[in-house]
Amino acid sequence: MAGPVQSIERAAAILRLLAAGPQRLGLGEVAASLGLAKGTAHGILRTLQLVDFVEQDAATGKYQLGAALLHLGTSYLDVNELRSRSINWADALAARSGEAVRLGTPLEGRVLVIHHVFRPDDTLQTLDVGALLPLHASSLGKVLLAFGTANLDAAVDTGLEAYTRHTLAHADELTHVLAEIRENGWGSEVQEMSMGEAGVAAPIRGHGGLVVGAIGLSGPVERICDGRGRPELKLLTVLREAARAISRNLGAARW
Repeated sequence: MAGPVQSIERAAAILRLLAAGPQRLGLGEVAASLGLAKGTAHGILRTLQLVDFVEQDAATGKYQLGAALLHLGTSYLDVNELRSRSINWADALAARSGEAVRLGTPLEGRVLVIHHVFRPDDTLQTLDVGALLPLHASSLGKVLLAFGTANLDAAVDTGLEAYTRHTLAHADELTHVLAEIRENGWGSEVQEMSMGEAGVAAPIRGHGGLVVGAIGLSGPVERICDGRGRPELKLLTVLREAARAISRNLGAARW
């Protein structure tokens, strides 16, 4: 049997690198990060650019993921059962709560946002579909960790980055909070990933009651939380109702 094709492995590594960061990367940064010669990295980037998997900024010369690749990702998400069975409920949840709604599943030690419904108002918002969030600093991620859908040991081993002074950056703190999430049936994050922002999430279950994803509300702290910094009860109520409805649609027993 033929072995792996090195050029494809390198191309995949470049695409993963570009997908992992929030900013565009220059040729030197790509080459250094992957241990490639600049000529090799440039040749692969040029090829990816020709098929629209990568785009190059004309002003800076730096690279980012291209439209064709993002389209392929969206095509995958469209057939993803969790997303397709959740869309209607997520739209309704945004309308009932007045807040942004995101659906997440674990991917390579992070949370992949597979669906995002904007907050139903006129404020400027950015689509998060395809974004990767930290497991330990997001409400979606903490729910996935709490119910074993994402690997806690792997998350701890890779390091719990402190995004703000509120981030749970120590394993014992995180373990304690995850136990509370399992008991309460929901998880939250208050200014742990970004100052001024908060979120609350609930598990989505499939056949056999296994947690297969999470659905969450997010927005400014003053909209998500009460004066004590806890999620508003009315938001928790509609969130958990949506999570139960999606879970029943996926074949989970009532609970």
